[in-house]
Formats: sequence, C-alpha cells, structure tokens
Amino acid sequence: MTPLVLGCLWVIAAAITAMLPMKRQMVPGLALILAAPVLLVWIGLTHGIWWTAFGLFAFGSMFRKPLMYLLKRALGRATPTRPS
Repeated sequence: MTPLVLGCLWVIAAAITAMLPMKRQMVPGLALILAAPVLLVWIGLTHGIWWTAFGLFAFGSMFRKPLMYLLKRALGRATPTRPS
C-alpha cells in the first residue's frame, strides 16, 4: 500500500502548492512534476496498470497547463509571456 499512500500525499502536496501565490509555486511544482513519473512507475509495478492509469489521469488533470507549456517549449513553439 505504500505507493498508493504516497500517491495520495502527492495529491495533497499538489493541492497545497496550487494554493500558494504564483511566485512561490515554481519550486514545489517542479519537484512534484519530477516525482510523478517515479511514483507512477512504482504504483504500476506494485498495483497494476489500472491504478497507474488512474494516477496518470490525475497527474495530467492537475498539471495540464504546466505540461502544455513545457511541451510547447520542447517543440520550439511560441509560448505566451505574462506582462510584468
């Protein structure tokens, strides 16, 4: 049960990160994005594909905008800039 408990803690950490001011979301958000694949693989190896699919859906749902931004940057497309 350890990977699923850590997955639940990951979701709580992501929700807390989302409540932070935008300037303070970068570091914890990046840590959560980097930890997610490791956690999803661990969940998959321990509990199977369905729990992994559920976790992948949750990850994509919570981080859809940062993931789209990173995908656009990786493909070399223009990304919107925020006014200062």
